[in-house]
Amino acid sequence: MKEMKELTRAEEQVMQILWDIQNGFVKDIIERIESPKPAYNTISTIVRILESKGFVGHEEFGKSHRYFPLIQKKDYSKVRMNEMVMNYFENSASQVVSFFARNRKMDVKEVDEIIKQLQELKDNNHE
Repeated sequence: MKEMKELTRAEEQVMQILWDIQNGFVKDIIERIESPKPAYNTISTIVRILESKGFVGHEEFGKSHRYFPLIQKKDYSKVRMNEMVMNYFENSASQVVSFFARNRKMDVKEVDEIIKQLQELKDNNHE
């Protein structure tokens, strides 16, 4: 995958909505934004920027456009998380887990789930 551009907060908000609804018109996106609602032209501009960055495509319906994601949420989050681990945690997954364990006050159920997933990963790597 070629380098994926980082999204601004507003762009990411629009993408989160498109990932949830799969496709929609600008009015559909605006409906899902909490008040105060942004202007139609603001969201339209953000969607066009997302299109120029390669995140969004569209279908034409007369003068209207229905937009849809070209980048999957899991792909974007994978790239962003890898960058965060590299830039803030010295490329160490153990530092990430330690950070969240200390700062999120993880409950026992969450810790058990992480341990279970790590054990499955370890078992799969030894096969």
